[in-house]
Amino acid sequence: MTHVEDELISQPECWARAASQAAHHAKALPSPGERVAIVGCGTSYFMARAAAALREGAGQGETDAFAASEFPHGRRYDRVVALTRSGTTTEVLDLLGRLKGAIRTTAITADPDTPVRAAAGELAVLDFADERSVVQTRFATTALTLLRAHLGLHPDAAVTDARTALTEPLPEGLVECGQFTFLGRGWTVGLADEAGLKMREAALAWAEAYPAMEYRHGPISVSTRGTATWMLGEAPDGLAEQVRDTGALWIAGRLDPLAELVRVQRLAVAVAASRGLDSDSPRHLTRSVILAP
Repeated sequence: MTHVEDELISQPECWARAASQAAHHAKALPSPGERVAIVGCGTSYFMARAAAALREGAGQGETDAFAASEFPHGRRYDRVVALTRSGTTTEVLDLLGRLKGAIRTTAITADPDTPVRAAAGELAVLDFADERSVVQTRFATTALTLLRAHLGLHPDAAVTDARTALTEPLPEGLVECGQFTFLGRGWTVGLADEAGLKMREAALAWAEAYPAMEYRHGPISVSTRGTATWMLGEAPDGLAEQVRDTGALWIAGRLDPLAELVRVQRLAVAVAASRGLDSDSPRHLTRSVILAP
């Protein structure tokens, strides 16, 4: 079993533990009414987008999400939350250092014994969700689960659905597809982007992601026999039929959207194995991007 396989199957337990710790971390996480930016890089950026949409949609305050390198320093925020598995990513550390003393900052990390301890004002540590694999699975989803629970939006069914996602067979013919499109709505647009990234990282697959309503505005033209379109969350009316009419395989999101992402992680590992790839060591990638001064 690869590291990524071992880590992704532990997600139900990690989510349950993170949800149980939400009250413990409450003082380090955004309070209702605060104007908040959530930042990250790569997978963490996509989780930031999902969390921001959830928080603002819940009426808890204006919430934006940015890649750490693209933070708009001309805007005013009450708090910036950084998601960083390693605690060593250069863009995140540079941003936190620049904000120190001016804006309240919190880092959600798997490793507190890293430079992020000095860079961030407060820490929420999820060390039980740390990973050996380059490809992120459980840390990202556990961090989002912590934020969902903090917002009062973590459903008990999510953990149950994650277990289902780990045990149900993948749809027949899915692994053999040559192109994958992932769709989301609202907070699940970030999950769709992460699903596409997982396929590219782990399996070198042709994968794209879009807001579901945008799919008709051009991207549906790539859908045909031998491709797959996967909806994370509830699909717009009529879209499933349109996709099936192209000849593409339609995958409906029946589970909690975060559990659907677990199914995608399994798919990425399966496609990598079918292509003879090492999903733990994607080409050109490292566990953390650390740039020379």
